[in-house]
Amino acid sequence: MPYFLIFVACLGLIISTLGIEFQEIQQLDVAAVAWMNLHHSVILQKIAVFLSKIGGLPGALCIAALWCLYLYKSKRYAHILFISFGFIGGSCIGWMLKFLFNRARPDAMYQIVETYGASFPSGHSLYAAVLSCLVVFLYYQHAQAKIILCFACLWSIGMGLSRVYVGAHFPTDVLAGWSIALIWVALLWFLLAPKILSQKHLFLEKNLNEVE
Repeated sequence: MPYFLIFVACLGLIISTLGIEFQEIQQLDVAAVAWMNLHHSVILQKIAVFLSKIGGLPGALCIAALWCLYLYKSKRYAHILFISFGFIGGSCIGWMLKFLFNRARPDAMYQIVETYGASFPSGHSLYAAVLSCLVVFLYYQHAQAKIILCFACLWSIGMGLSRVYVGAHFPTDVLAGWSIALIWVALLWFLLAPKILSQKHLFLEKNLNEVE
């Protein structure tokens, strides 16, 4: 699974990066933002603005911190390490790329929320995708794995689409955020998976002994 995710994410990152260089892709980017701007509705706008408010760095950081505190109670330190490195590392990569590419955001007439920093990659999309990927990797063996996977995907996709809807990003910015998150978390999983899986095994044995 991680190999497939890395392959798909690499393709996405290549396509999104080419979008900065090729005028044809840039035109599609602008057309997508303009199309969404023409199809605003009161309900969708409220949802998109709400996602923009809670999906920024402070909001995503609070979600990650609360998750780590929950895991700390059960002493799942490897899980906390995975989440911490995943979120902090992904965020740093995203902001370094923003500084490196320094892409301008869509025209101000399309923006209905306050923005800061460069456009590429989308930070909101990256944070959402990082958290979603962390959830998927940690809970893929959970009894309700399919439901968890659906919610994680909806969160990531919804956040990305909302950023184009509010005129804060181009579609390729969002695609780049998703792709970077997938690559980073998958690579990190390869590094930390032995510790995480062994910790799951230890907790399973502990619970069985308590039942006996």
